[in-house]
Amino acid sequence: MLDPLLAANMNVTWWLLPLVVTVSLVYNATRYELPEKILQRSMKMAVAIIAFMGGALVFLFLLS
Repeated sequence: MLDPLLAANMNVTWWLLPLVVTVSLVYNATRYELPEKILQRSMKMAVAIIAFMGGALVFLFLLS
């Protein structure tokens, strides 16, 4: 079982990758029916989300 103190000390950014994968899979599963198409579009969408968030991180870093 997960220790509550361990979970409280975890950095929130560790949840970024599972969240991005889940959102992209669910979103694309509602749009397409073929599993190959769902996986292909989900990977592209996940990369786009991570690239956008990385760009926002760099932009905010440069502003500070």
